[in-house]
Amino acid sequence: MKNRFKIVALLLTFFCAVSFVNAKEINDSVALNGVKETKSVFLIDFTNVNKTAFYLQIIEGTHKGLVSQGVKPNMVLVFIGETVKFLSTKQDEAFEMENEEKLQEIQDSIKRLAKLGVRMEVCAVATKVFKVDNSSIPKEMHIIADGFISLIGWQTQGHKLVPIF
Repeated sequence: MKNRFKIVALLLTFFCAVSFVNAKEINDSVALNGVKETKSVFLIDFTNVNKTAFYLQIIEGTHKGLVSQGVKPNMVLVFIGETVKFLSTKQDEAFEMENEEKLQEIQDSIKRLAKLGVRMEVCAVATKVFKVDNSSIPKEMHIIADGFISLIGWQTQGHKLVPIF
């Protein structure tokens, strides 16, 4: 009986080792070949609080993925349109009660992204159109005059556009 267990254990070890050797590492090494630093500007334009919360977490993962692959990310997020409503710390009471969890996820992501060194800009045209008080935008974010002008400026400085809508 002991020999049978030894044989099974030996076979399992062999198959695990073969599987490990044959497993391909999932990474972005081809796209990042020779890249030491990236410059990106994300255009964020959502009309949905859930989508906003989801993509902020995805962007965090993108930042961490670049770092883990030896690339220094230089990221800027530019928020335009209705998205600015979901960034505000002052919400309509009914909307806040209905979306409390997602709104908190957004605030948490903002704090984490800021700690990672990600610059976040909020379009003042959008805050005016959607009646968002600029003082309700988290301190980690920068109010800018015009999101489109910012995008033009960042792209002119060499940042690559990542549109998310």
